[in-house]
Amino acid sequence: MTAMNDSTTRIPKPAPLRPNHDDSDEAPVEWIGNTSLSYRVIKRIFDVVVSIIALILMAPIFLIISIAVRLTSRGPVFYPQRRLGYHRRPFLMYKFRTMANVEPRASNEYLGRLLGGEYGEMGLSSSSKMKHDPRITSVGRFLRRTSLDELPQFFNVLKGDMTIVGPRPPIAYEWQAYEKWHKLRLSSTPGITGLWQISARTPMPFDDMVKLDLEYIQKQSVWLDLKILLMTPVAVFRQNF
Repeated sequence: MTAMNDSTTRIPKPAPLRPNHDDSDEAPVEWIGNTSLSYRVIKRIFDVVVSIIALILMAPIFLIISIAVRLTSRGPVFYPQRRLGYHRRPFLMYKFRTMANVEPRASNEYLGRLLGGEYGEMGLSSSSKMKHDPRITSVGRFLRRTSLDELPQFFNVLKGDMTIVGPRPPIAYEWQAYEKWHKLRLSSTPGITGLWQISARTPMPFDDMVKLDLEYIQKQSVWLDLKILLMTPVAVFRQNF
């Protein structure tokens, strides 16, 4: 873990988050998928133990990726992005930086069209990432294709903002474009991987992704979490190689 303390890989400290107040008139969401206390306790213990082990074992990988990111483009190694978590609580999600210039306007416009169904099944790789984005570096393209850019999110899991298995956390402007039933995705703590990530049918329309997230929320259990976790490396390999 000594590599994690190197100044090259230090996570930046952005300005503190403040809740949004611009949509106070919005109708409250009736959250779904209540889980038992025993499940939540087991899941939290599992998250902490697995995250600590993963960060220790992957310390050399973190160092290699950090060096590659710094050598191939200017900017910080980590990219903290404001996301919405459990019951819409804001937090900063960490990723390895994959873009040479992190300007959100183009991806915001793309996402608006995606959520509106304009692209159907086209243009969607994983989650709501834009395909063929010219801002993505050569190293960043590899990190995204292999999902290695998501590894710093084990820090988010340790903090309790995320879990290992759960729906992906949306960006704030995604929430504004959601239909009411889409918002139920935040009934569960967001995760690094989930049910739609291991689906054989990729890419898929956004509505189908949300349906799989809601199916997970309603059926979540220790055994389902283990199944998704074990199938994730296979799914990444199947989708990219």
